[in-house]
Amino acid sequence: MQLNDRVVVITGAAGGIGRAAALAFAREGARILATDIDDAGGAATVEQVCAAGGQAYFQRADVTAFDEVEAAVARAIALWGQVDVMCNNAAIAPYKPLLDQTPDDFDRVIRVNQHGVFHGILAAARAMRAQQRHGVIINTASVYAELAALGVIGYHAAKAAVAMMTRAAALELARYGIRVVAVAPGVVDTPIIQGYKDAGQEEIMARKQMRRKLMRPEQIASVMVFLATDAADGINGSVVMVDDGYASFK
Repeated sequence: MQLNDRVVVITGAAGGIGRAAALAFAREGARILATDIDDAGGAATVEQVCAAGGQAYFQRADVTAFDEVEAAVARAIALWGQVDVMCNNAAIAPYKPLLDQTPDDFDRVIRVNQHGVFHGILAAARAMRAQQRHGVIINTASVYAELAALGVIGYHAAKAAVAMMTRAAALELARYGIRVVAVAPGVVDTPIIQGYKDAGQEEIMARKQMRRKLMRPEQIASVMVFLATDAADGINGSVVMVDDGYASFK
């Protein structure tokens, strides 16, 4: 119970890495405010956390709207009096070849994956500073912040921005006792890669990891939990690769 009674806000918690993170944090004693635009998926995440003996509530929040992210942080504080960890995890990755994309396609990904993370950093950091508590902000970056793949140019741009925002925010927020870190997953078997599966690239994507298989959301979630604990107190401004070697042999 390394995070007993700490309060964690998770965006994109309706499934995939977000749901796995909610369950993993709850197992360590944390109280969970799960957010998403998928009401049914978010409710299912909360149900699973509570069924396992944890505490969780769902708050609908579109990360492209700062006021909704801010309201989610405020809800966590209203429920439990504090916010200790912010997981900026919500993302989309629609697959479309570059020459078929429109500026609106690109902008949509940037709004969710880049602006959404900035909104979470800002809302959480303001709350943490106001409550004068040390806190941790964990952003979900990607190996695609550094390595190119087909059909996701907006995702590349946004995740590269997430990596840099992590470093910049860590520098500015250190004076308030707030750590900012990121995880960079490899290819994780979640709905976000459905476009690759539909394009017949699942086996190709699996081979990009050293052990030649897609990663599981739980593998990413366990690292998020570690980064939030006091044991990771020395990790700040870092992007931690959680990629089963994806980036190490290209």
